Amino acid sequence: MHLGLKLLHLNVHGLVRSHDLELGRDADTGGQTLYVLELVRGLAARPEVEQVDLVTRLIQDRRVSSDYSQATEVISPGAKILRLPFGPKRYLRKELLWPFLDDLADQLVDRLVQNERLPDWIHAHYADAGYVGALVSRRLGIPLVFTGHSLGREKQRRLLAAGIDHEQIEQTYSISRRIDAEELALAHSNLVITSTRQEADKQYARYGRFVPQVAEVVPPGVDSSRFHPHQSAKENVSIDEVLAPFLRLPSLPPLLAISRAVRRKNIPALVEAYGRSPVLRQRHNLVLILGCREDPRQLEKQSREVFQQVFDLVDRYNLYGSVAYPKQHQRQQIPSIYRWAAKRKGLFVNPALTEPFGLTLLEAAACGLPIVATDDGGPRDILSCCENGLIADVTDLEALQDSLEQAGSDSDQWRRWSDNGVEAIARNFSWDAHVCKYLALMQKRLTVSEPVRTYLKAINGDQLTNPLSKRLLLLDLDSSLEHIQKEEVALLRQSLEKDGAAVNGLGVITGRSIASARYRYSELCLPMPRVWICRAGTEIYYCQENDLDPFWQSIINHDWDRQAVESALSDLKEHLLLQELEQQGPFKVSYLLKEPGESILPLVRKRLRQRSQAARPHLRCHWYLDVVPLRASRAEAIRHLVLRWGVPLDQVFVVASQQGDAELLRGLTTAVVPAEHDPCLESLRSQHRVFFASRSQAIGVLDGLNHYRFFSNR
Repeated sequence: MHLGLKLLHLNVHGLVRSHDLELGRDADTGGQTLYVLELVRGLAARPEVEQVDLVTRLIQDRRVSSDYSQATEVISPGAKILRLPFGPKRYLRKELLWPFLDDLADQLVDRLVQNERLPDWIHAHYADAGYVGALVSRRLGIPLVFTGHSLGREKQRRLLAAGIDHEQIEQTYSISRRIDAEELALAHSNLVITSTRQEADKQYARYGRFVPQVAEVVPPGVDSSRFHPHQSAKENVSIDEVLAPFLRLPSLPPLLAISRAVRRKNIPALVEAYGRSPVLRQRHNLVLILGCREDPRQLEKQSREVFQQVFDLVDRYNLYGSVAYPKQHQRQQIPSIYRWAAKRKGLFVNPALTEPFGLTLLEAAACGLPIVATDDGGPRDILSCCENGLIADVTDLEALQDSLEQAGSDSDQWRRWSDNGVEAIARNFSWDAHVCKYLALMQKRLTVSEPVRTYLKAINGDQLTNPLSKRLLLLDLDSSLEHIQKEEVALLRQSLEKDGAAVNGLGVITGRSIASARYRYSELCLPMPRVWICRAGTEIYYCQENDLDPFWQSIINHDWDRQAVESALSDLKEHLLLQELEQQGPFKVSYLLKEPGESILPLVRKRLRQRSQAARPHLRCHWYLDVVPLRASRAEAIRHLVLRWGVPLDQVFVVASQQGDAELLRGLTTAVVPAEHDPCLESLRSQHRVFFASRSQAIGVLDGLNHYRFFSNR
């Protein structure tokens, strides 16, 4: 029997529900949320699609609707929202979610493998979902589609150009983590969907992991049942009631802006251009729909600052009676607002500093409202296609002012633009056309990823006896066991041997070779491990066997070129020294830093990206730098064991104490950090299942095991 497509969309941040979207409430609940919801709904309506799931964050917070605390919500037949909890229960802006995204990836993998059938593909929206999607795709072999919506490198470039210093950008937007997540998503993407050709050619092209051949342009669609030029008398009165209290001459053609109150949207520049122009002030009103607000003190800091700038400019140029900025509006009123502005022969203005696409431009055009928009990204393509307005350099107030004055100067021109926009939207930007092109591309371009699916299928029929129990204690041979005292060894041995389950569930993590690791471990006279994770997570051995886990080797071998990695870093000899031969491995290039510290990491990452190497650097103990395959790490090796042998991830106990061990603490593993640990691990105290012990080395490990009753609580 033919099965319809099963699809998974990830939209991690913001407030997502199937009805009454709170668009403009904050910087995280904007056009992206609407687009994703409409795409999911449109896909579910297609006969070739069986099910579409939209995964987002479950939020329990009295400040937001209880709708966002429901684990499951039906969008339409064949489509639903799945909300998974990760991080604190309260609502958080997207920049604060980074430490908790590994939890979501672990939950999602666990949930998906319990189903009879995996999704045909994952579509991740924005950098945070791209990070999660990359991890899930890597582990389960599901093809990944990525849409950045807006990109960190472009945002950073624009903010720097606007005079904001790098440190402030980093502090406000976590821009480095965002860019790294985008690079990771691009490295794992089978297909990248952009809204415009400029976005692919100019913005994505600035990423080292971007492959132009995987990019496809699929412009978003417009709901023609809502956005059209036909206005009723009733809705005109309704909008008058909202805006009339602000406007002395409400019949003047409005300059209309609809956006969130965030810096990127550049609304204060529009207010200043309007205030400085006697022509614009005489000819137009200015109408700003900037989301809903009750008490300005409850807004996010960035939104408060934007509103304060607007209020200050209104006061400075004495714009009272000419500028409207209503506190409340309903989402269903947005099409009516466009039509209200079009009836008065107004203009829609998008002065954003960056605009990857600009869905509001399509909505305005569909309602017959001409456009003046930023000379960035999507507006260029839209105006080139629709021929319904002007683009402007919004970083130059004089240029923006000139464009606005010119656009509103000719009534015949206004009529041509209005007609052009309505016709072009109907012809080129319908939702049906968007969904059809989307599905055609997916089915043509996406294939199942091997060898991951192979080993997942092989799990049930694996010929090897499962070497692991349902619980796994992983000891770090290079830190907690390296300088262990004899009495501590005796206590650890006694504790492990007291419970047979502990012996059956013992493993070792090390950066050494298997031969060196077994020799050092034998000196401790501890129970024999069932699994060895060696050479910084690039090799897995079982019990006393000398054969590598073949599935793990085939996974991490993807696009790995050891010689090319060495060549890419060969010009960094003043910073890096290759370690001796016995420290190297087929999937590990090991260096010693000439000066300790993490400052070398961005440079190493840059070199690897420039040479298109599928590799990642890992710094441990401030001095030792390993470069391993992009898909390899100690944390990913653990996830491989979990998937292959059916060990619940929350029943894996890890030890972390050194710089570089943070990867072990993220996600759903159970962890202990002994008292003598590197200070850099302090920032991970907020992680859900991490115990910071008050005693050091092996005694601290035992305290952690007792704290969680790890082996006794069966």
